[in-house]
Amino acid sequence: MRVQPGAPKIKHCGITNADDAAAAVEFDAWALGMILWPGSPRACEPAAAAEIAAEFRRRVEIVGVFVNPSLDEVTQAADAIGLTILQLHGDEGPVFCAEASRRTGCKVIKAARVRGRSDIQATMPFHTDFHLLDSHVPGRPGGTGTTFEWELIRHHHGPVPVILSGGLTAENVAEAIAVAQPYAVDVASGTEFEPGQKDGFKLEAFARAVASTAREAVS
Repeated sequence: MRVQPGAPKIKHCGITNADDAAAAVEFDAWALGMILWPGSPRACEPAAAAEIAAEFRRRVEIVGVFVNPSLDEVTQAADAIGLTILQLHGDEGPVFCAEASRRTGCKVIKAARVRGRSDIQATMPFHTDFHLLDSHVPGRPGGTGTTFEWELIRHHHGPVPVILSGGLTAENVAEAIAVAQPYAVDVASGTEFEPGQKDGFKLEAFARAVASTAREAVS
């Protein structure tokens, strides 16, 4: 299926294998996110990530998700896998983000874990290609399956497009889009039957829910 023009783009994250990648692309993925941080239950083996990138990078963005990597680690992974976007989900600063982009030629998503307005405002020094706003759960850099107050995104100012993440499902994504008006939505646990394994029915339901927001906007 194809999401209607005007609907946010969809980043399917937590992809670990080529079959799930193909299903996500079928249900209108704009980007496939592979978690390259070994501490995640959705960690993707580099060889599997390279296989996915080789098959799909002409159709979608290939995102590598990192948590506090070194520049050498990012550079080597981007080259070996064939990444098109780096998602930096740790304590990386603006200078690190800029240098990672320069070394790899990749776009950069800087992720922030949101508890309040100050966390939104703290993204402003990051002149990256995208800001990803996720839920804050102590001790967990992402993939929490919990939402935050979407109204806080109204405090995000500036030209950097926002990707909304955190606990999105087919049941709540339309409401989240109506409130936050993001450039894209990011989903991991909301389309799984277990961590790192996608559910085709949930992928389809999520894509249909996102597409419905465009139809409502023009009706």
